[in-house]
Amino acid sequence: MNERVESLKGKLIVSCQALPHEPLHSSFIMGRMALAAKEGGAVGIRANTKEDIREIQSLTDLPVIGIVKRDYEDSRVYITPTMKEIEELMEVRPEIIAMDATISVRPGGKTLDEFFCEVKQRYPEQLFMADCSTVEEAFHADELGFDFIGTTMVGYTEQSKNDRIEENDFEILRKIVANVKHRVIAEGNINTPEKARRVIELGAFSVVVGSIITRPQLITKSFADALMN
Repeated sequence: MNERVESLKGKLIVSCQALPHEPLHSSFIMGRMALAAKEGGAVGIRANTKEDIREIQSLTDLPVIGIVKRDYEDSRVYITPTMKEIEELMEVRPEIIAMDATISVRPGGKTLDEFFCEVKQRYPEQLFMADCSTVEEAFHADELGFDFIGTTMVGYTEQSKNDRIEENDFEILRKIVANVKHRVIAEGNINTPEKARRVIELGAFSVVVGSIITRPQLITKSFADALMN
């Protein structure tokens, strides 16, 4: 594992993403968001699309976890779902590429096992992160050989809809950390500094924090809602 990736150990990665329907959707803005995150102490960035990643790379020297979010009619998988998205990301070569590693079938009817095998054969030196929603999916991704196991999808799939990563002092995370060989990146609803510190204490290699830092419309809503009650 290279030195840039090792620098993520025990530190904060900030997710700088804005989808087309969101007010801050712009590679220019995401680049500045990443720069602001770096000034605040982030040591890594998670970003969506080769355009955003290229802009972020031009402004910061931070390692990047890259994804491409794209919807396909025949699949629920939308985080780096096909080889097309992998190829786009390899144009900008983020240090880590993340993909959906849930039990959902990918576009074209491909399983995760089939897809990951193809990707690793084509890009054997690239580091990959598994975005999982359950403990079982995390174990399976670990067996497949993902370099990093993430809790990104907990609560966002049918099989995990009743789960929350922070419940019972991060019980899901603790089970994963205790049973996998590869490094675990905590992500998903980690929305306070205290939670971020706790997941590192529990053995996560690194922690990704997103919306609470980089989506002002959601941050604003939490204040506005509090005043309506």
